Amino acid sequence: MADLSASDFDVLSFDCYGTLVDWENAIIQYLQPVLLSHDVHVFDGTILEFYSEWEPLEQEVGGSYREVLRRVMGRYGARLGFTPTDEETEGFVNAIATASPFSDTVDALTDLATQFKLAIISNTDKDLIKLTLKSLPTEFSAVVTASELGAYKPNLDMMRRAFDQIGEDSTRILHVAQSRFHDIAPARELGLNTVWINRSSEHASAVQSVDVEPDWEFENLAQFVSAF
Repeated sequence: MADLSASDFDVLSFDCYGTLVDWENAIIQYLQPVLLSHDVHVFDGTILEFYSEWEPLEQEVGGSYREVLRRVMGRYGARLGFTPTDEETEGFVNAIATASPFSDTVDALTDLATQFKLAIISNTDKDLIKLTLKSLPTEFSAVVTASELGAYKPNLDMMRRAFDQIGEDSTRILHVAQSRFHDIAPARELGLNTVWINRSSEHASAVQSVDVEPDWEFENLAQFVSAF
């Protein structure tokens, strides 16, 4: 694995949920009290395993990400034997949109913004990511969402159009993400350089796993920043 060189890239494009913000913790912290209120008892890992299975299926059905999340919430109810209220369903959407940044995110972005243009490519809606960006006090040169492109990662055409929208030569873009399924695999297929932020944890993941090798791998954003 070659050393990272800042001179090789002009733009760092990031996945948002799971890379910059801790959506897995947000999912667990929101759903566990809701499930308990319906006398449903499941492990945190089970909640995330269900999510990793159902979210891609609902994205294939289509619609806004808000609609995807509403249907995922309905699947929790159907699988676990309860009927979520409208308030609980909308709360689930809001919990993900307002997920907190990881502890290293803000400092990392602040540092990286002095050397690169920063961009986001996210499987969400414009209105939802606006809520998320309130906790990320960083100027992004582009924020590209699935809702405006009409498809979700890892769709190759969606990713190609997203990188085109960033408006830089793809050889000068470094894509940084936690999900090999949603981001690293399609970005690699499109010929981009990639960084996998392998935020390992003891519980299951909210994203599916695929066997693909990134160009570089780091445990967190702080380690990534220190590599330059």
